[in-house]
Amino acid sequence: MKNSFTDTFNTYSWEDTRASIYAKTSDDVERALAAKKRTLEDFKALVSPAAAPYVEQMAVISQRLTLERFGKAIQLYVPLYLSNECNNICTYCGFSYNNHVRRKTLSPIEIMQEVAVIKNMGYDHVLLVTGESNQTVHVDYFKKVLELIGPHFAHISMEVQPLDLEDYRQLTPYGLNTVLVYQETYHREDYKKHHPKGKKSNFEYRLETPDRLGQAGIHKMGLGVLIGLEDWRTDCFFTALHLSYLEKNYWKSKYSLSFPRLRPFSGCLEPKVEMNDRELVQLICAYRLFNGEVELSISTRESAHFRNHIIKLGVTAISAGSKTNPGGYAVEPESLEQFEISDNRSPQKIAQMIAEQGYEPVWKDWDNGLAR
Repeated sequence: MKNSFTDTFNTYSWEDTRASIYAKTSDDVERALAAKKRTLEDFKALVSPAAAPYVEQMAVISQRLTLERFGKAIQLYVPLYLSNECNNICTYCGFSYNNHVRRKTLSPIEIMQEVAVIKNMGYDHVLLVTGESNQTVHVDYFKKVLELIGPHFAHISMEVQPLDLEDYRQLTPYGLNTVLVYQETYHREDYKKHHPKGKKSNFEYRLETPDRLGQAGIHKMGLGVLIGLEDWRTDCFFTALHLSYLEKNYWKSKYSLSFPRLRPFSGCLEPKVEMNDRELVQLICAYRLFNGEVELSISTRESAHFRNHIIKLGVTAISAGSKTNPGGYAVEPESLEQFEISDNRSPQKIAQMIAEQGYEPVWKDWDNGLAR
């Protein structure tokens, strides 16, 4: 692809970037905290070990910036898993091709059974999720799904296999609003280790997916890495670099970031690098200090205790009542999960928790509703 993020990415060395982050000092952190507009070098300082003593100060600034831009609204969303069929081997995923489990792709009738339960929960924002199996979950399947559920939701997001530019252009008229595509890790060599088979093993094709989304005019795109595969500070710097590139080149699109930590699944991969709760708070605040406009999302991967205490510190979206298996809400509750969730509370309890902290749980994406 001409003029893609690959060109920018290739000007950076993973090892040099990592060394630069770990060389940051308290002076660098204080300079970043005092800056009116923070640079990528400032972001390095804010995610560095040197910033650990400054997390409380970062949290105060993060809360202020979030309130200024987003107010006290927290968007609620829920994933709808359409299929666990997948042709990729991924070392960290329960849907991996080499996991010998029963596979399932939801039929139109089954999809509507799931939708009925999700709507009854109160949701108007749904995230569609599949594995990567082009023989069953392909563009025509996605068109049918979007056409089927479109009348029932104000906001439809999608987290499926990366598609070609023309595919995204075909899907936008069907009501696709947001696409999430996580690089998993920006460490090129380790990426290959974790994706030895399948189309996902193509590092560059995945890296350039947000470029195709921007060219297709997707309203919002989500970025992130799977924390635990590699050094999280370095991976998250490259996420910030990617975000900066995209905002400059596709300024009409909106952006969100997620920070999923590796969770247990069928087959289970132990994290190469552990991230504790305080470090995750540091990362969330670092992203907010770096970019006051980006949406920050926290999922049910995290514990109830952590999610209770993160609401005021910079996040703008939260999932609740999630099932990570196709048919999990109504059709087939015991089918294979992609990973284990940690916070099992109902959407109503999460909404109550948000309200008790003085924030407003938002079930509908009003921005998209006004656009229509």
